[in-house]
Amino acid sequence: MRKFIVGLCAATALALVTGSAFAKDPVEVAVIIKATNSEFWQAVLVGAQNYAKEHEGVTVTTNGPPSEADIDQQVSILEDTVSRGPAGIVISSTSSEATVPAIERAMDQGIPVVTIDNRVKTDKVTSFLATDNVAGGKMAAKQMVEELKAAGKPLTGKVALISSMAGVQVLIDRDSGFEQGLKEYAPDLTLMPARYVNNDIFTAVNTAQDLVLSNPDLVGIFADNNTTGSGVAKVLGETGKQDAIVAVAFDSDPQEVEALRAGTLKALVVQDPYGMGYKGVDSVVKALAGEKLPAYVDTGASIVTKANMEEEAYKNLLDPLGRAIK
Repeated sequence: MRKFIVGLCAATALALVTGSAFAKDPVEVAVIIKATNSEFWQAVLVGAQNYAKEHEGVTVTTNGPPSEADIDQQVSILEDTVSRGPAGIVISSTSSEATVPAIERAMDQGIPVVTIDNRVKTDKVTSFLATDNVAGGKMAAKQMVEELKAAGKPLTGKVALISSMAGVQVLIDRDSGFEQGLKEYAPDLTLMPARYVNNDIFTAVNTAQDLVLSNPDLVGIFADNNTTGSGVAKVLGETGKQDAIVAVAFDSDPQEVEALRAGTLKALVVQDPYGMGYKGVDSVVKALAGEKLPAYVDTGASIVTKANMEEEAYKNLLDPLGRAIK
């Protein structure tokens, strides 16, 4: 398998990557996700794999640890991948620091590394594709306030924040944006200290249940990923508190989408994981072809509610796995 085509002129390299002349000697792009137990990350893989199916001469290999809590395992996967020497790497690094040595080693060896979703603490990356998570958090806060107003509720009381993990920059940004948004849109609401659940659904359920039962003045909950969103939805549905407490969550797992349809979750901040995977591989191919890439690409986020979830613009975002090419 051909490993590196850096150094060829851009036109020649791109022809090799995408043309039939390269079909027998494919370019391998390794895609490493944060967790295999999540629909969100499976959507990233669908996007990456679809790119390979649409572009002759490009192959995609995929890997990742079972859970986002398995940071050491993800580092080991990356180190093994760099040693194997693919043409390029796309990675969503759970840790902003732990994967840096291996990423820098890959870049030093001429392997372009495109990071997606979470920014790592090094400038030695080819490009970074991600949601503007601070903006996404502010969107969640604004939508929560609008939902409270629409329900005729006063903008006072407590709001809980259930975060998947501590110390992850993506989540830090979302939570910071949400806090900024509440201060701007409803300064009389009181944001409670964040509760962390180590990306575990059972812990998320127990945490949400504790918050709901022990805080009679709780008017809102922000859940900053799919695991926490699913946990909150389960508790609100079982306790019948879905109208008393406005819940807004990130992502679009099937459980979250069903909760949105049922009105248990009032809104979802939906990213584009499919686009991250597709554009991530495309960025590696362009880098191999000699194209200069932007340091950062905003992959976008949207607010989806029960009222607009059937609109065509949001269907692919809510069901990215349905876009898989057979």
